[in-house]
Amino acid sequence: VDEALSGTFTELREASIPIRRSCQLLGRARATHYRHQQPPILGPKKPRAVPDNGQALTAAERAQVLTVINSAQYADLAICQIWARELDEGNYRCSMSSMYRIAAAAGQSRERCRLATHSAKVKPELLADGPSQVWTWDITKLRGPGKGVWYHLYVLIDIYSRYNPAWIVAPGESADLAKDFIDEAIARNGAVPHTVHADRGTSMTSGPVSALLTNLGITRSHSRPRVSNDNPFSEAQFKTLKYLHDFPKSFCIPG
Repeated sequence: VDEALSGTFTELREASIPIRRSCQLLGRARATHYRHQQPPILGPKKPRAVPDNGQALTAAERAQVLTVINSAQYADLAICQIWARELDEGNYRCSMSSMYRIAAAAGQSRERCRLATHSAKVKPELLADGPSQVWTWDITKLRGPGKGVWYHLYVLIDIYSRYNPAWIVAPGESADLAKDFIDEAIARNGAVPHTVHADRGTSMTSGPVSALLTNLGITRSHSRPRVSNDNPFSEAQFKTLKYLHDFPKSFCIPG
């Protein structure tokens, strides 16, 4: 049937009948006719062949554009800025899109300015062979008598003896309160530890606490950024405390 229709269609075309009218006479969709005119595509599509119109940049010209991009005055600028500044100086080397393609081929189309690099934070190792050598501290919240009311528990731990040199419960968290808390614990303990470890909370890294430890010659140690288990002594004590069977559900500080 297809061969008969094809023969009839050929005769109609030889009689100068337009394709639209020929398809209507045969009851054949024009899309089907055009699809049969193209051979089937097997495998991946062939890459588009760009005709050489004499306007493409030569290898030497592309190398010159890349040299301009990597020059000292343009090393930290974006490609669009380089192209605009060269154009302001009367140097039209290529289009902006061509400059982007040349930079992309060289792997330089991303952030081009110099970025600060930071070495990886070292995992803190707390070692003590006697009491009052290394302390660690943290702050946890305690449920208050009403909804939305919380108290803050400050606790210092000697990692060698697991003794608590000091602890306080306060209505809020404050850098000045944390400084006075540590200062009083050191004065009452009678011995100055050589290291005090804490996480990176606002009170732990605050100026008053840092200044106090620096003035006393105490080494400050902090957990790594975005690492939750670098202060295991305080975290383990808080969990043990709160999972006791008789731990109160709420607290009330007498006024």
